[in-house]
Amino acid sequence: MKRRCNLSGRCGGCTYANVPYADELLDKRVQEEKLLSRFHEVAPILQSDRITGYRCKVQAVCGMDEGRIVTGIYRKGTHKLIPVRFCPLEDERAGRILETIRSLATRYGIISYDEDMGFGDLRHVLIRTAAHADEALVTLITAQDKLPHESDLAAAIHQKHPFVKGVIAIKNREKTSMVVPENAEPRIIYGRGYITDRLCGLRFRISPVSFYQVNPYMAERLYKIAMNMAMLRSSDRVIDAYSGTGTIALIAASYGAGEVLGIESNPEAVKDAEENARMNGMDRVRFINADASKYMKEAAKRGEGCSVLFLDPPRSGATEEFLAAAGRMAPERIVYISCSPESLQRDLRYIRRFLPYRIVGIQPVDMFPGSEHIETVVLLTRMREERRR
Repeated sequence: MKRRCNLSGRCGGCTYANVPYADELLDKRVQEEKLLSRFHEVAPILQSDRITGYRCKVQAVCGMDEGRIVTGIYRKGTHKLIPVRFCPLEDERAGRILETIRSLATRYGIISYDEDMGFGDLRHVLIRTAAHADEALVTLITAQDKLPHESDLAAAIHQKHPFVKGVIAIKNREKTSMVVPENAEPRIIYGRGYITDRLCGLRFRISPVSFYQVNPYMAERLYKIAMNMAMLRSSDRVIDAYSGTGTIALIAASYGAGEVLGIESNPEAVKDAEENARMNGMDRVRFINADASKYMKEAAKRGEGCSVLFLDPPRSGATEEFLAAAGRMAPERIVYISCSPESLQRDLRYIRRFLPYRIVGIQPVDMFPGSEHIETVVLLTRMREERRR
């Protein structure tokens, strides 16, 4: 398997873009061993079947070059835009859509937003594609209430690419590095506000701001590993913290869990998760819109418990508040899915010091070929009282 990128040295987004895949896997293996082997033996990293074209979420920055809009990425650690016409890691359908948007922007007099001047129209373009369906969703992050000729723009995008099922606008006037502002209000310009995809035999609705794995091809293998570790039974009460669009919660129900609760702070993701449960006929699954740490703390105070806890937190990891509450809820098994070995190391150190759990399995998964990021699944089981003495 080969890949080449002429921009990797400039943009800094893909550390291993021009490195043989075997060497990349070796480096990642060494990193996992260095950070996690003190807790338990680290299994060989599960390599990706695809090392190109796997990213089904593309986030492009907009800028101007000789009077025309360009799209690309900020150079790592800077605010300098590197124009990108083709990225080997991204779904090629997204690249075609971006090319069309650049051309149409020139036709309709749309210019990029200049943060220093506080002037312009378009800040970012966010594209989501379905891995197992010919569907795409285009989200335009704007600086104004409306783009010039936005209805014509959206119609032209769909005419050129009929698989684009919706074109959405989200206004962001804030001076922030966040692409999508908190409490974003998506506005449909054309079509519908979501796409659907299939994962582990289930259907999932994906909207612009909901969390969904950027590599759904490997996500299926990742989730199967997590379910096998969890050893789910019909008597299990399961909590899926940081549940996003409900992928883990619904897959757990499909694997036979008796009752499943998903906790998610993003209200749009909760709406998607509830619709996903309805689409898949999962009446044993419910979702709540809440901060996971705060909810777990209050649930522990109420004396609530669960037998299996899944947590898939953001890159920063879990909070000590969350982990302490998880310990009081006393699940028999915890399945921790991490996208950062560094924060995972910190959290496992806390668990080993303060909670009655032992680590019985660590499985790295290469979800992000070409980049330095690694996904890791860890199984922890609760120790019996006599074993803790």
